[in-house]
Amino acid sequence: MTKKEIIDELTKIQGIGKAKAEALYKKGYDSIEKLKEADVKDLTKVDGITENIAKNIKNQFKEKIKGEKPKTQKKEKVDKSKPAEDKVEKPKAKKKIEKKIEEKPEKEDKEETEAEEEEEKYKVKKKPKLSKETVKRLNLRKEIKSRTPDFLREEWFRYKKIPKNWRKPDGITSKMRINLKYRPSKVRVGFRGPRKVRGLHSSGFEEVMVYNVNDLEGIDPKKQAARIGSSVGTKKRNDIEKKANELDVRILNL
Repeated sequence: MTKKEIIDELTKIQGIGKAKAEALYKKGYDSIEKLKEADVKDLTKVDGITENIAKNIKNQFKEKIKGEKPKTQKKEKVDKSKPAEDKVEKPKAKKKIEKKIEEKPEKEDKEETEAEEEEEKYKVKKKPKLSKETVKRLNLRKEIKSRTPDFLREEWFRYKKIPKNWRKPDGITSKMRINLKYRPSKVRVGFRGPRKVRGLHSSGFEEVMVYNVNDLEGIDPKKQAARIGSSVGTKKRNDIEKKANELDVRILNL
């Protein structure tokens, strides 16, 4: 039986929904027979199943067994008169079990091949060759940027017509110009990052604007990376991508 069929059977039992059926399947209860054999303590180990729910499940199985007792007795009487049929039916059940066991590894192999294909499709982005000093400065720049506030224009909250973009505060009565504590912080030199790392991409590459294929020739692929201009069309963009792959140059805005 497939996973869906087993979950459908488990959901037929009162007190078990799809989420609980999947949790039971993950714990190894892939048939109703295993549920019948399990104790209340074992069922409570499954996520979402309490003692009351486990007892309710066990009671349902007991009621079914009581209702099916006369049927089983009739079968036993028939089976005593026909012992040869049991011997013929048993190997059929074994064959079905063997087929199920053979189908499972085939599905697993398909899943593994699909996962491998996905891994092959994804390629790790190229990184620059940086010295230890530049790596330290890039990390320091990241720390400074994490604690820098959003620089907002003076009295941006007072009027709708005033945008939020930064402007230097001026005026004799300006509280922001005087640096009062309850006003937002101003742009200062102390918020800047290290000088040698300024203008670099977050990966560490130096960005170079590219508008055609010829612009890629002067790029150093170890330290520099290309950024295609916004005015470049799709045809020219595809040509730039092909040439960049040949020269092993990373394009930042792909």
